[in-house]
Amino acid sequence: MRREDHGMAFMLQYENVAWYEDGKVRILDRRIYPTKTEFVVCDSHEEVAQAIADMVTQSAGPYTAAGMGMALAAYEARDMAKDKAIEYLEKAAYTLSHARPTTVARMEQVTAGCFEAGKAALEEGKKADEAIFNRTIDSLNRRYSTMSTVAKYLVDMFPDKGNVMTQCFAETIVGTMLREAKARNKDIKLFVPETRPYLQGARLTASVGQGQGFDTTVITDNMPALTMSTKGIDVFTSAADLILMDGHVVNKIGTYQIAIAAKYHGVPYFVTGIPDLDHTDVSTVTIEERDPQQVLEARGVQNTLEGVKGYYPAFDITPPHLVSGVVTDKGIYTPYDLNRYLEGGVKDYY
Repeated sequence: MRREDHGMAFMLQYENVAWYEDGKVRILDRRIYPTKTEFVVCDSHEEVAQAIADMVTQSAGPYTAAGMGMALAAYEARDMAKDKAIEYLEKAAYTLSHARPTTVARMEQVTAGCFEAGKAALEEGKKADEAIFNRTIDSLNRRYSTMSTVAKYLVDMFPDKGNVMTQCFAETIVGTMLREAKARNKDIKLFVPETRPYLQGARLTASVGQGQGFDTTVITDNMPALTMSTKGIDVFTSAADLILMDGHVVNKIGTYQIAIAAKYHGVPYFVTGIPDLDHTDVSTVTIEERDPQQVLEARGVQNTLEGVKGYYPAFDITPPHLVSGVVTDKGIYTPYDLNRYLEGGVKDYY
């Protein structure tokens, strides 16, 4: 089997996202990478769910972790009667898919597919953990392949010598767009907002950019507007935790304000991903609020006096009038006609 992670940076290799083996799941701890390269080892699917909730892995990493967690759940149920094992897998699917509130619909697609693979294996007297593991690898290949197609359309929007601003860590699309840009000999420079408080941009996006051989500059989260006006930014791009069918984009907090700055400076904003059919409008979205203490500190060092309050919504919502185009595996759409994406059917992405 040809793996679609070829030519990608270290942290995008399958084994370094999340991996099931010998009754355990190993997840690269993205909270501390690249300062340290350490893996969180989970002995149960509940520990995998907790790792997802604790942001051990982010962006698309939880989808892989959830699949590997389902394989681990099947291993935990290996000595149960068939009906009990199936029931155990069904409960594990719920636990893993609900680890974080904003992406439940996508995670349910992941765990549902794993559940069906495990159930079929149990019905046939085969090892359910192996079936779910193989299904998760197939899903990884499918996602990476799909995002490689998305990357081709996105890189069409890049000049041959251009400055591209990112936001947060867009996982697979970052690696595939840079791989595609390199294949076309496009001399791209990346400008990467740090993405407080977890610093996914500084630690993760910048690491992938540097690791794949691109000129990469990190800026703080209050610099995008000035950077656009002084550094000649040609394109702003991000992935999305959700692309609503009405064209709103749910992504890491800070995306909205960068989109406003981009609109003001005439910089096109292209969001990448697959429209979420289960989310028709903003009324279907729950914005996760995380521990406000994390806003009051930087990598464990508190910056405020005791009694000062913090506020930490993990995501924001960018309205469609700020979005130049939604880049999908079928081409680029305006945010106002995403129903056209449904024409001809939709492939299983997860």
